[in-house]
Amino acid sequence: MSYFLALFAGFLLVEVALGRTRFKGLGWQNHLLDGLALLQSIAIIGPIVSIGSAALAGWLYPAGRDSLAATPLWLQFIAFLLLDDMVQYWWHRSAHTFKVLWPLHRVHHAAPYMGIKIWLRNGFFYYLFMPNLWLSGALIFVGFGKVYLVFQLLKMVVTAAAHSELRWDSFLYKHAWLHPVAWVVERTISTPATHFAHHALHDNDGIGHYKGNFSNLLFVWDVLFGTAVITRRYPPAFGLEEDYQHGTEKWYVQWLYPIFRTSRGKQPAQINLNDREIHHEQSAAQ
Repeated sequence: MSYFLALFAGFLLVEVALGRTRFKGLGWQNHLLDGLALLQSIAIIGPIVSIGSAALAGWLYPAGRDSLAATPLWLQFIAFLLLDDMVQYWWHRSAHTFKVLWPLHRVHHAAPYMGIKIWLRNGFFYYLFMPNLWLSGALIFVGFGKVYLVFQLLKMVVTAAAHSELRWDSFLYKHAWLHPVAWVVERTISTPATHFAHHALHDNDGIGHYKGNFSNLLFVWDVLFGTAVITRRYPPAFGLEEDYQHGTEKWYVQWLYPIFRTSRGKQPAQINLNDREIHHEQSAAQ
């Protein structure tokens, strides 16, 4: 997992050098959640899923270890695009659709800022139950491990860059002669402009698009499944309106829901961020 740390540190150092990351005025809970996200991705979720998926695959299909290693490399790569990247699109979209899943993911959107610090910020059980991680483990078990290293590195670079305040894609929008390139790029992979829109505080301003732009590596999935909005602009503010109105949830509720339950009352909460409504169940703290 050293490449996780190297990539994270690289983006963070560049953001700091360019004055494009925030540390002050964010509150200790946000700093803690950002740190926990990095820790759990590297030291907890990764080992659990890699060991668990190998054990599960070995139990279900003992003769399957490396049984498909001779599969052409391009087919192996496509397998990861479908069973990892596309499946994650639907998992992410489901978290914004079903009230039972939303509290597992809301910590990612509760951050009132963008930047590499929130790249991996999600609830523990959101990652633990993420189906594409387990499917990738199964593909590694049957012999796709070497291709996975290439696929995962590519995916990490794209998703990290899509969260980063470097806003690398802005260069493509500033020059008219690059607009045809921008048209292709922004419909192929996730970019800061498309992903920042997904994190917008509001999506009734013609920029924010909280109910779409769910993709991770390939933005093709949003285009294909009708959830893409491309404006080439960046939202002026980020986070959740509910948190601005009522204060943020305690860090351990955000990170470890449903072990710890929300303290905002027993009635379902209706969060109106736009013309979209998200409902999730809120129960009294134990």
